[in-house]
Amino acid sequence: MLTSGIYDYIDVLNKGADAAWLRETAISNNIANGDTPGYKRQDVDFEGILEQELGRSKFVSLDDKVKNIHMDHLNASIYTDSASYSYRLDKNNVDPEQEQAELASVRIKYNGLIDSMTKEFARIKSVIK
Repeated sequence: MLTSGIYDYIDVLNKGADAAWLRETAISNNIANGDTPGYKRQDVDFEGILEQELGRSKFVSLDDKVKNIHMDHLNASIYTDSASYSYRLDKNNVDPEQEQAELASVRIKYNGLIDSMTKEFARIKSVIK
């Protein structure tokens, strides 16, 4: 069996896009619960997981680091952020303006990841022709 690694970057970009989609869902949920007493905001940290996975291979090229990534380890999940912290009297820790800014940021990231995947597929297609 040949392992070319042709889709290694696409696989990582795909995991990043999935995490961005999940983060958008969490942020939208935060915005929807902005007035719910006791609600604690939720978030997703894919970047930290990716950094940890890339850090496992030291002193090698980025290509080799990407090849050594275990895709099963790149599954991002939603976590409750600052569960004990609240600056409001109703114990809700959602800042609507911050959530709107985070939502705009994650949408830009998602679109960039999708664009990067499209370009990677175009490169592969041009090589096959």
